[in-house]
Amino acid sequence: MGIGKLIEEVAGAVAADEAVEAVDPNAGFLTKAAAAVAGFEGVNKLTDVLKEKEQEPAADNSSDQNG
Repeated sequence: MGIGKLIEEVAGAVAADEAVEAVDPNAGFLTKAAAAVAGFEGVNKLTDVLKEKEQEPAADNSSDQNG
């Protein structure tokens, strides 16, 4: 695991925790913990999707599109 990946995951967890705090200032520990886990996992999923998109070959634009 690289340091960049760790920073992304922590940032996702912190952002989710702050979002919960903004919506419900009296949120309990379990709510904040669940949000942090969701933010952490959300960043993982988002980076996986972006990597897949980068690896896809470019669409072939050589076909005739004028019908």
